[in-house]
Amino acid sequence: MDLWQLLLTLALAGSSDAFSGSEATAAILSRASWSLQSVNPGLKTNSSKEPKFTKCRSPERETFSCHWTDAVHHGSKSLGPIQLFYTRRNIQEWTQEWKECPDYVSAGENSCYFNSSFTSIWIPYCIKLTSNGGTVDEKCFSVDEIVQPDPPIALNWTLLNVSLTGIHADIQVRWEAPPNADIQKGWMVLEYELQYKEVNETKWKMMDPVLSTSVPVYSLKVDKEYEVRVRSKQRNSGNYGEFSEVLYVTLPQMNQFTCEEDFYFPWLLIIIFGIFGLTVMLFVFLFSKQQRKEN
Repeated sequence: MDLWQLLLTLALAGSSDAFSGSEATAAILSRASWSLQSVNPGLKTNSSKEPKFTKCRSPERETFSCHWTDAVHHGSKSLGPIQLFYTRRNIQEWTQEWKECPDYVSAGENSCYFNSSFTSIWIPYCIKLTSNGGTVDEKCFSVDEIVQPDPPIALNWTLLNVSLTGIHADIQVRWEAPPNADIQKGWMVLEYELQYKEVNETKWKMMDPVLSTSVPVYSLKVDKEYEVRVRSKQRNSGNYGEFSEVLYVTLPQMNQFTCEEDFYFPWLLIIIFGIFGLTVMLFVFLFSKQQRKEN
């Protein structure tokens, strides 16, 4: 039945073109398109999903790269090769010259890499994806806005102390800044966030951000194993980068003798104070008895 409706609609479109003008034809062809989609829902007016920018990232404020999604094709329509073009704004105005991506290889598939020769930290950029001469996506940014440092490295921990009961312990976690982050000369000032959790838990506990490369973690249970990870960001700008590799923390189990000793009453002190108390009471008793005899 739907197929007959489609054929009838197309026939009406042809006759309408002859008698009623282009406006009626457009309206009926629109109905024809709707009818065709009802016969085969897989056919759409736009048969391709255009590529979109997924992220632009600078790990150290000296280079950056931009990435985009694949074009998804349905049917025979093809977008053609995808190209990235960029332009930069100088102090007075935007330059009207769009230049093509300098390096499609170094940052991987569907990406464009800008080395230090093409990166200007103080100048805003606009980029666009094109296919067959048309723009499919575009965005503008400054390099400072897309800073996401590489993960911190060399995580390690040391034991600070264990509670008197042997139930909890405190540790100090240390790490090193990403190797490509120039923090010695102050080109980057990194802020770190440490997260930890028990191995069998799903929710991470976040600690307050710090500027140092070490932080104490308090009141961990000695009979549990913990996971610790750290990430960083450029202070006052940018977003957090990827997390470091997970550091596993297994606290030393207190031996049975130590644990039992912690829970014993201090019998020696009790005995000493008991003897002292009895001596005082005996002295008071003898003193009061002596006073009665004299009276």
